[in-house]
Amino acid sequence: MRYPVEEFTPEERAVLAPHFTNLDRPVFALVSLPETVKGALFARYSRYSGTVRRLYLEEFAGEAPSGDRPFDGAEGERAAKLYERVFLGYGDDSIAQVGGAHIACEWVSNVLTKVLQRGRLAAYLEQSTRYIPYDKPLPDDAGGGYRYYRDGELGPEFGAAMDELFSVYSRSLQRVEAWAAERWPRGDSEPEGPWQRSIRAKALDLLRGLLPAATLSHVGIYASGQAYEQLLLRLMASPLPEAREYGGMILRELQQVMPSFVSRVERPDRGGEWIAYLEQRREAAESWVSRLGLDRRDTGDETPSVELVHVDGSEEDLLAACLFEAASAPETEVRTRLDLLDRSERAALLAALVGERRNRRHRPGRGFEALRYRFEIVSDYGAFRDLQRHRMLTCQWQRLGPDLGAGVPGEVREAGVGDEFERALEISRAEYERLADAGLRDAAPYALCLAYGIRYVLDLNAREAMHLIELRSGREGHPAYRAIAQAMHERIAAIHPAVAAAMSHVDTFQEPRLERILGEIRTHRKRTEVGRSG
Repeated sequence: MRYPVEEFTPEERAVLAPHFTNLDRPVFALVSLPETVKGALFARYSRYSGTVRRLYLEEFAGEAPSGDRPFDGAEGERAAKLYERVFLGYGDDSIAQVGGAHIACEWVSNVLTKVLQRGRLAAYLEQSTRYIPYDKPLPDDAGGGYRYYRDGELGPEFGAAMDELFSVYSRSLQRVEAWAAERWPRGDSEPEGPWQRSIRAKALDLLRGLLPAATLSHVGIYASGQAYEQLLLRLMASPLPEAREYGGMILRELQQVMPSFVSRVERPDRGGEWIAYLEQRREAAESWVSRLGLDRRDTGDETPSVELVHVDGSEEDLLAACLFEAASAPETEVRTRLDLLDRSERAALLAALVGERRNRRHRPGRGFEALRYRFEIVSDYGAFRDLQRHRMLTCQWQRLGPDLGAGVPGEVREAGVGDEFERALEISRAEYERLADAGLRDAAPYALCLAYGIRYVLDLNAREAMHLIELRSGREGHPAYRAIAQAMHERIAAIHPAVAAAMSHVDTFQEPRLERILGEIRTHRKRTEVGRSG
């Protein structure tokens, strides 16, 4: 393939080389430039007839300071002025989408992690309660004590309750590991290391529900300037002191690496008004909920539920959308032709359009987005945490409380620690009620164990449903969310059997098993092969 190749003088090449990964191909990356400069370059790019490398030479390079650290290493005053000039000139918020930053938020509660991740338009990595034991207190030089959120306003009773929950968790972990090792003894073909890690993972999975929502975690975020602006506004409008405190800390760090992208947050006429709007919207919703009598929680049973409360579209809509891009006729004609097919022919057509999916990563095209499902789910908070992280869906959730109950896993009872698990749940509920009665309604969920139920909605199209259900039903998944994924598949199959049949990588196995052993063995083999090749 031939494409234009721009010529640069030796002097120009010397200026460009530090900031562009190549100077003679049509695809390249921008490097060693402040995020503000990248954003300003791309913003100006949309109204510039030449190439971005030529744009840099004509309008940006002259403002770079001399020396080895262009633009003073981070943004620098010159870079900020460049951004402001372009932003004010075009007034386009999309400018803030083309620069990003990595931010680490450490020692955040499991309540705050959900607030941080609510925006969806970012990449998040969260420390997992499924891989990391919480049975040891922190060393004295790191503050000491178990890993849970602390605030003097919560009172000494809160600390005593949390310490007891973690003590129960710690004592139970050894007993459940010993039970799991006896229940699933190591096979002759299983390496000892992977087997031991699988036994530990099984115990962590079973006891995760003992951990309170106050349990501390670490979250890594990569987001654009625009996504960070929305995150900061959401945190600063939150009634939760922890959220507002972390909002201020995130803002301070972003001001060091990309200040222009978040310059509007502290402006009274922009961020101030925005925060006030978010607060007013929340207060209005709570007022109307109270007025309509929707704030009285009914005590539910302790059985999780998955209900398909609304469907938008049909299998015929999906078929028409799948054929549309390949056709040369209007969609109305596509539908007319589909009406001539009987049910079995439509099922065969859909199977052909989906094709042979050799693994779950082979997914059909955007035609599957013509069909939407809205599920209302009650599950334990731990399973909710895992399902909430999916980006291509709408997730809404209610306040965590004790009224939906909490269950004790059957395998925990088999391991002999069911009574201790139940005692921990009662300690957790009592502390929640104490905090709520003390007027600390927004902080009360900190006290609740992850085994307590929460009601939430997942609204997603059929393409994302395929991804979520196949991923979360996999054998290495936590039993709590595996059951939800399997139930979602059953609900879809009841009304759209051909769509459910296309989800050919759903694991429907329900008996207890050592979930992680295959994954650990695969990882062990890969490491062994790498070691041999090295």
